[in-house]
Amino acid sequence: MDDLPTAVAAELREAAAMDDNDIDTRDADAAEVADWSGAVRGRFYRPATARRVLDIDVDVLAFYEAEGAGYQTRINRALRASMLRTLRRRAPG
Repeated sequence: MDDLPTAVAAELREAAAMDDNDIDTRDADAAEVADWSGAVRGRFYRPATARRVLDIDVDVLAFYEAEGAGYQTRINRALRASMLRTLRRRAPG
């Protein structure tokens, strides 16, 4: 803490001495976001993957392979889109 400004170091020592439940972690300077219309969902999300043996109809596989490299990614995206449509239909409300 020697390289910190004196006021910052004092605040940190004061916070360290407090009980965790008494520390206010809200950011007073953060603006409340009211418009989320430009937000991108899942932009940094990378789901875990698993290797499985999966039987796919030959014509379906040929269709995706014919479009070139990345066919496995395209198949996965098509499966995910189908999954999300199903989940939306099942969602209450």
